[in-house]
Amino acid sequence: MPVEKIALITGANKGIGFEIARQLGEQGSVVLVGARDEVRGKTAADTLAGLGIAAVPVRIDVTDPASVADAAVQIEQRYGRLDILVNNAGIAGGFTGAPSEATAADLREVYETNVFGVVSVTSAMLPLLRRSVAGRIVNMSSHVGSLTLNSDPRSPFANLNMIAYQSSKTALNAVTIAYAKELRGTPIKVNAANPGSVATDINHHRGQRTPAEGAVIAVRLALLDDAGPSGAYLSEDGDVPW
Repeated sequence: MPVEKIALITGANKGIGFEIARQLGEQGSVVLVGARDEVRGKTAADTLAGLGIAAVPVRIDVTDPASVADAAVQIEQRYGRLDILVNNAGIAGGFTGAPSEATAADLREVYETNVFGVVSVTSAMLPLLRRSVAGRIVNMSSHVGSLTLNSDPRSPFANLNMIAYQSSKTALNAVTIAYAKELRGTPIKVNAANPGSVATDINHHRGQRTPAEGAVIAVRLALLDDAGPSGAYLSEDGDVPW
């Protein structure tokens, strides 16, 4: 009988994160429902448990190093390893003006979660992932992080110019490559997932895809076999141009 995979998903109390947890749970993983708010995390885990999924709430604020360290200790004490890490927690931030009007604080607010939080969580969980026979790290990126798409005047994103959010996803892509390079030659694979335009709180539910549809690529990357890629930027339609 195959060993259950232990999967931590940050920002898993709602939206795409919740759906990633649900779909991984349906495929037999023990899902650790990472959430900044302890009550919301427990509610989400209870909902998943009601569906027959092995779900455990884990309080983790990706912007708080002490919270991240505590979560790593809890996982180590209870499971001794981690097989899957999905860095899903993300924010758009409040700034939507012209880039020339942005301040460093506007960018810092978004980067704290979307970039620095990913580095903090990944580095804290890496010792546990190294104990897995096939560790997988999935970073939830976006098509708006693609320099190719954003610089092409014919692209659907040619007129989208959200400096904080877009640049944070581009930086996240670079972070993904950096970890993939470090872990080359190990059983750990690191990839960026583009879920597409998904209707979630981050875009006031204006996306064209459901959270369940957006979760599919992340789940596929989380369950890659040994022949799967590492250091890739993928959507359900294939490679996304960097």
